[in-house]
Amino acid sequence: MVKEALKGRDFLSVNDVTNEEFEFLMDYGIELKKQQKSGCCEPILKGKTLGMIFHKSSTRTRVSFEVGMVQLGGYPLVLNANELQLGRGETIADTAMVLSRYIDGIMIRTYSHASVEELAEYADIPVINGLTDLLHPCQILADLMTVKEHKGELKGLKMAYVGDGNNIANSLLNGCTKVGMDLAVVTPPGYEPNAKIYETALKIASETGSKITLTTDIKEGVEGADVIYTDVWASMGQEAEREARIKIFKDYQVNSEVLKIAKPDVSVLHCLPAYREEEITSEVMDGPHSIIFDQAENRLHAQKALLACLL
Repeated sequence: MVKEALKGRDFLSVNDVTNEEFEFLMDYGIELKKQQKSGCCEPILKGKTLGMIFHKSSTRTRVSFEVGMVQLGGYPLVLNANELQLGRGETIADTAMVLSRYIDGIMIRTYSHASVEELAEYADIPVINGLTDLLHPCQILADLMTVKEHKGELKGLKMAYVGDGNNIANSLLNGCTKVGMDLAVVTPPGYEPNAKIYETALKIASETGSKITLTTDIKEGVEGADVIYTDVWASMGQEAEREARIKIFKDYQVNSEVLKIAKPDVSVLHCLPAYREEEITSEVMDGPHSIIFDQAENRLHAQKALLACLL
């Protein structure tokens, strides 16, 4: 069984699971969502504790993991990084080994991906990447689950990501190729996604039939798209670059004119928070093509599937 095969594993990247396991997690998330909507939440994680370490502030990650654990009958323990001995110099390895004696899983939201990899190396319990500067796999699990809900199938669809080649773009390269979706990443020159992740995505695409395009031309990238995805132009930790980035990215806004280039039934995604009238207009965000708030809700259900399997 796929679910049993996931027990005790880490989830640091979409590529930590097989194509079959990734599809299972999305389908299981949809099933758990149906159960929750019908008022039935089986306490399958009763007696389990998830430690949640935050170096970066959060709305959706914090609330979705915390509520998800409660709905599954478990206990979420918030561990602010400043309140841990990590903040006073205790090593990641020592922290990992100690926490492994107390709790059943760790979710960490931080800057350095290497720190998450080190935590997973020394922990004897599952470690989940709640976000790093390099990757955001939990977000992409919820994103593609949302597209599957709205479009029915994923294979053969085209997604256009417009904006900064950040952790979302990197994780979309992993996720879209895994499910057989075409992906066009549209960025200003010099803001492309991680080169190594791109090379890996090309290899996966050759096996699943995905087509990957990197372009600076928004018309080329968005043309024929089933889904358009955007994100903030300056991520957390890049605040000093914000004004400069607004000038650089001004022609990469997702607006009503951009939607006209895509398919008539195009769906729009944004991982939030959004800076309205910068990377996306309110007209689009609140319009009929937007599935952004379904996407935000599905962080809860997709992560419940992940927790139920790993823990």
